[in-house]
Amino acid sequence: MSKVLSELTDVLEARKQAAPDSSYVSSLHSKGLNKILEKVGEECTETILAAKDAQTDSSLNKELIGETADLWFHSMVMLSHLGLSSQDVLNELERRFNLSGLEEKASRNS
Repeated sequence: MSKVLSELTDVLEARKQAAPDSSYVSSLHSKGLNKILEKVGEECTETILAAKDAQTDSSLNKELIGETADLWFHSMVMLSHLGLSSQDVLNELERRFNLSGLEEKASRNS
């Protein structure tokens, strides 16, 4: 799984340097963080709605997967714009792996 994320991270970094009229990712970067965050919010809402629909109709799982992929993609563009990557998120998830959710949440308040 991390191979796909790593390869996508490399593609996103390369596309940052492309001309905005030749790359969707580059066009997002050229519009700035607010536009990228707008897309993340839009994809988040679409994912939530797709999950609600899939809860009552499993034939809509494909749409939920597609919306989740869009959310992950735009979240990775956001991370890239801020000089971060999927590896940073994976490192944080790994750090949390042996903690219970309650322990992890409590550690944030310290």
